Amino acid sequence: MTSISGKTNIDWAAFADQLAPVEVITEPVLIKKRSRDFFWYSPILNAELKRCFGDLVARPKTAEEMAHTLAVAFAHDAPIVLRGGGTGNYGQSVPMDGGLIIDTTAMNKVLEVGEGYVKAQAGAMMADINTALEASGQEMAMFPSTKDIATVGGFVAGGSAGIGSIANGALRDPGNIVSLTAMSVEETPKAHVFEGADALHIHHAWGLNGVITDVTLRTVAKRDWVGCIATFDTYEAAYAAGLALAEATDIARKLLTTVDARICAYFPKLEGRIRPEKHLLVSMIPIEDRDAFGTLITASGGLVDLMLTDSEREAAGLPHVYDFSYNHTTLQVLKADRSATYQQIGCPIPPDPNAIAALRPKIGDDVWMHHEFARVGGEIVTFDLPIIWFTTPERLAEINATYEANGFAVYDAHTWNVEGGGLKADYNHLAWKKRMDPKGLLNAAKSRFWADVAHLDADAIQSLTQTETET
Repeated sequence: MTSISGKTNIDWAAFADQLAPVEVITEPVLIKKRSRDFFWYSPILNAELKRCFGDLVARPKTAEEMAHTLAVAFAHDAPIVLRGGGTGNYGQSVPMDGGLIIDTTAMNKVLEVGEGYVKAQAGAMMADINTALEASGQEMAMFPSTKDIATVGGFVAGGSAGIGSIANGALRDPGNIVSLTAMSVEETPKAHVFEGADALHIHHAWGLNGVITDVTLRTVAKRDWVGCIATFDTYEAAYAAGLALAEATDIARKLLTTVDARICAYFPKLEGRIRPEKHLLVSMIPIEDRDAFGTLITASGGLVDLMLTDSEREAAGLPHVYDFSYNHTTLQVLKADRSATYQQIGCPIPPDPNAIAALRPKIGDDVWMHHEFARVGGEIVTFDLPIIWFTTPERLAEINATYEANGFAVYDAHTWNVEGGGLKADYNHLAWKKRMDPKGLLNAAKSRFWADVAHLDADAIQSLTQTETET
């Protein structure tokens, strides 16, 4: 069995035999399919990553099979990429160095449900976990818009926030990740439990610094959520109403999104159900807060177009309102026109409708705003996931510069470096990589700095963080 990637010299047929009894996938077409995620949201990443493939796929079903898989990879110096549902947008699970793809979706058991927490194997689907919680009267504190196919391990390794973050914070906020187990890559792989703040050593590092095998997340009491869509004449009014809703003390909310009217043309399932050419406020609120929500929207100059329980939504044949939030918004546009892309923008804190109003004419007609409201570290924040009509990298750089010049931070969605998006390059993640992955086999190509520090021991890498702080 030759190298599909063209980047390794390993005897992959012998490697596959040594993995037994772990299930393997050897068909090139299936390996290539599992070498992709949603990086094609970015035309820049698509050009750079579309020809990167792995050489073999392993599907361990238990922690013991995972340990065996990692031991074989260690013995062969095989590059490793972990993959869950493949819903990442930055090429997190693309094997740039070829090698072994470990598909975690066979490790899909919900292991324990307790008061205020749920423990599941890394490959468990978020939707299945939420279903398993129903009998206990609980639900996940947050989940991604891709929850029907996203795995909990992938969410923790690559995600940061989601539906529920306006109420319960970001994943990294204290208490949201209760603990996780990550396995080292060495001759005899070992399971390490990271609890509380220590889980952040592994969180959001794209599987560079340990192989997550199970996760324990915070849960909250289940509520009867109502999906709501309100319309406004101006985007600034929609954003201001979103801020008022985020600050309201008499209305709970699980989702709070504002969407430029131009994007709504790509929401065909809403045609005839919302006022045309109006800007949207999309939210999920408890059923008992419906009247207060309507009062707030009216006072803010808007109109409530849709307010549906789950059963009413299903009877109407409509999708969940969170299909019009987060990167599902981008996906709705891309279904119709692949020339669109997006960006990730941090907005000034506290949120300021006037700053949004002042910025809109500066960024150009090829940038259509879409904001998500969240609570991070106890503060209400917003971030913009705009639809951008891509022409050239130079124009994208110009758009980024306009945002930054006006006080809006850019967390680049068009880079495959883990340090290039939202992760601060403080070397802490690479120190943990050295401890957990001494040969640097785990997704090493995704780090901008690993090659520079790989020869150092973990403590020396860790000290670079302090050096940066002092300078």
